[in-house]
Amino acid sequence: MENVLRPLIVVGGSVVLTLVVGWLADLLLRRADARHRETPLWGLLRRCRVPLQVVLCTALFRGSYTHTELEAIEDHETGIGRILSLVLIGASAWLVIRIATAVVEASYARYAASTRDPARVRRVRTQVTLIQRVVTAIVGVVAVAAMLLTFPAMRTVGTSMLASAGIIGIVAGVAAQSTLGNLFAGLQIAFGDMVRIGDTVVVDGEWGTVEEITLTFLAVRTWDERRITMPVSYFTSKPFENWSRGGVQMTGTVFFHLDHSAPVPAMRERLSDILRGCPAWDGRSWSLAVTDTTPSTVVVRAVVTAKDADDIWTVRCAVREEMIAWLYEHHPYALPSVATTAAVPPPDEARDRDRVRDRDRDGERGNPRTGRG
Repeated sequence: MENVLRPLIVVGGSVVLTLVVGWLADLLLRRADARHRETPLWGLLRRCRVPLQVVLCTALFRGSYTHTELEAIEDHETGIGRILSLVLIGASAWLVIRIATAVVEASYARYAASTRDPARVRRVRTQVTLIQRVVTAIVGVVAVAAMLLTFPAMRTVGTSMLASAGIIGIVAGVAAQSTLGNLFAGLQIAFGDMVRIGDTVVVDGEWGTVEEITLTFLAVRTWDERRITMPVSYFTSKPFENWSRGGVQMTGTVFFHLDHSAPVPAMRERLSDILRGCPAWDGRSWSLAVTDTTPSTVVVRAVVTAKDADDIWTVRCAVREEMIAWLYEHHPYALPSVATTAAVPPPDEARDRDRVRDRDRDGERGNPRTGRG
């Protein structure tokens, strides 16, 4: 009977204690979250309940599995202990990452709620994202190293590796030159405020919004929902356009190629009416002027403003569409046309052509059959 009760007490007690501690921790976090609504930290820490229970349960098993006195466990005591140690290390790393993520996200949420400047919020978001990835990478590396050190053979290898760390460092630096370059470029972007998540950029002739920044690559979402993935070193070694840096307000232009008789003053009045009826226009400024001429057309440029890149695109399209429709309906002569009639000849050539035509006409009247008078 004791051979049955002892394992049940050890296993069951560990499971029950784990569930009770997890429930109590979740209860305390719920109460703290209800009491302190101004910070989301306590609500975010509730995500740590599962890794906490795994760590606690594994630690209890690791410390008490030898007391079960089961023959199968005694025969494989070393292997079971190593497996439990590996699970404990992995679960501990999981718990640390969850806690760090909760702290970082709570700090960002409080900063975003208290700051009205969108540019600063995007900068902090970029830095927070990269800090979170760095912490995850460091914890993961340490966890893997701790797992490897649980094997006696790896301890010997580790001693040899430490003895030749200088040579390995040089070789690794040469082999991973590109990766390390991207890593330092990612940190430079995060803390140098060169580009942030949510910025509108133009890279390689493509216009889009920065969607994700990691330690090695940067993803840009274009207007047609494509994703352009580029190494972060591109943004530290080549020029690019950042439309969101220094403010997101934009100025756009719309060009019209019209006939020389286009009613420019009336177009100015119409442009003012179009902009007043366009919600995307921010009301800062506008203008319309003839900027160039060609032998067949004039170039009329309309300048409009908007609060960001998306709205400036909307305003430009609205002005172009409504102005062309208005010209077609009320001033069709102002639209460019293609000449399809014969060119007017010089005066001397015209008189000679009229004489020949009159002579042929007189001859046909005199003799319809022969053409003679």
